[in-house]
Amino acid sequence: MALVERRDQDGICILSLNRPDALNALSPNLFVELRDHVDTIAEQTDSVGCVILRGEGRSFSAGNDLKAIQSGERPPSAHFQAETLEAIERLPQPVIAAVQGHCYTGSLELALACDLMITGESAKLADTHGKWGMTPVWGMSQRLPRRIGLLAAKEMMFSGRVVSGAEAAQIGLANKCVPDEALDDAALTMAASFLENSWHTLRGDKWLINGGLDRTLADGLRFEREESPGTAPDMAERVANFGKK
Repeated sequence: MALVERRDQDGICILSLNRPDALNALSPNLFVELRDHVDTIAEQTDSVGCVILRGEGRSFSAGNDLKAIQSGERPPSAHFQAETLEAIERLPQPVIAAVQGHCYTGSLELALACDLMITGESAKLADTHGKWGMTPVWGMSQRLPRRIGLLAAKEMMFSGRVVSGAEAAQIGLANKCVPDEALDDAALTMAASFLENSWHTLRGDKWLINGGLDRTLADGLRFEREESPGTAPDMAERVANFGKK
């Protein structure tokens, strides 16, 4: 049985964490499969315009699988998991995390590596590093403040408290919260709305936004001017067809 399943639908690639009996705990072997999918998708810009990352069963993921590590399961390299999250962040295509149930610590770091997030009403998001006497190495200290702001991130990390799906949307951790039964459809609807626009522009927008995050405003503006991918091959056709549909 695959630990990460892939399904493609109308230009949307759906990756499903597939360990529902273990609440999709993030074992090293699961990360190996996830990385294989991510590396493949990165080369499929002609056929994949958007990616959805979700979890089978009642939870997105309970977090890092400590039992697997204790049993001797090891990743291929020391920072393989963190590097996999960076590979997700670098994907040319927009990535939407669809989160229900548990999304704790390592799995929250995984969701934060995605561009966007939709939560179900059952979602429970938390950074529990402090509960175990651990400190983050997969990106929590960098991505969470950038997502929700410095004060909110510090409070969330220092306290380890659980944030509901609804609160996640309120504080900007998620784009919106929907009933669990509507979660998959909401992610698909969002992805499909993106794909109505130019895939070239989608990739360009992501590249420019991410590339400008660590620059000053002046440097970011210069980066946009100098690094913009330019117009899409079908721009003239799109302009000519404007208003005809």
